[in-house]
Amino acid sequence: MNEYKEKILRICNEANKGTLMETLGIEYVDVGENYLVGKMPVAPQVYQPDGVLHGGATVALAESVGSAASYIFLDSKKFFVRGLEISANHVKSVREGEVFARAEIVHKGRTTQLWDIKVTDSDANLISICKLTTISLPRK
Repeated sequence: MNEYKEKILRICNEANKGTLMETLGIEYVDVGENYLVGKMPVAPQVYQPDGVLHGGATVALAESVGSAASYIFLDSKKFFVRGLEISANHVKSVREGEVFARAEIVHKGRTTQLWDIKVTDSDANLISICKLTTISLPRK
């Protein structure tokens, strides 16, 4: 991994300290020209009562990765970014291992951005498809 990638991932992971992302065990593991990947362990703290990954935890992973990607790919010194809407379709259950969320920019507008976030398991099976809309507003 090159120095730039390592620096971006280190900054993103350090920002997780003391947050929901740390509580859920979310870690950023890869970044590219137009994407960011995060992972989360599937363990009891993210289960629903029947012992499978909770959809809310999956959405928290997706929104965390999409929001972090917004800060990476938009000028966060000039703009602050907020999530406007997130939607998710859950297609498969997971009981153990890790899940990975890959956020890719679909639309990079001046004010709004649309992110496609696919959540997969360790075998690349699709778990959920999420869409995140963010807004970037000028800092004053």
